[in-house]
Amino acid sequence: MLFTKKSLTADGFTGFRALDELEVMRIPQGPGIFALLCPAGFDPVFLTKSTAGTFKKKDPSLKREALEAEWVPDVSLLYLGKASAGSQGNRGLRKQIQEFMDYGRGRPTVVWDARLIWQLRDALDLIIAWKELPPSEVNAAEAAYHADFVATYGRLPFANLVQARTKK
Repeated sequence: MLFTKKSLTADGFTGFRALDELEVMRIPQGPGIFALLCPAGFDPVFLTKSTAGTFKKKDPSLKREALEAEWVPDVSLLYLGKASAGSQGNRGLRKQIQEFMDYGRGRPTVVWDARLIWQLRDALDLIIAWKELPPSEVNAAEAAYHADFVATYGRLPFANLVQARTKK
């Protein structure tokens, strides 16, 4: 898979909205996976300080050299994450994406793994898409997409710092 809008659409992803135009109430509430993609012609400019909130009093900012080292050139997919149903069954895509957006606006949260997104100057231009899945398939799907990306590009997407694995 090339992890483009075309290939993700063919694989069942929907949405494809710029973050600054996202209407959270239109995002499905069920569990699934979501992807952040660069729009056409996107040129990464890294901020010195992240716009994201803190997590356990830790600054989410990385040095420019570390951000440049994580960047995967000529690839539109920047992050692929999951939204499980949660232990109470009240989580899902809408809640996870809302927390991700709140985090980018500087609110403290637990969405630490996607923090590199919020050190991009034009982060709100990024495109978000999602794919609803049954709760039992979410972890395996995330792990499979990560493994496929690594097999194709030799590394994880820019903002994925930890490779998902299937639970045994």
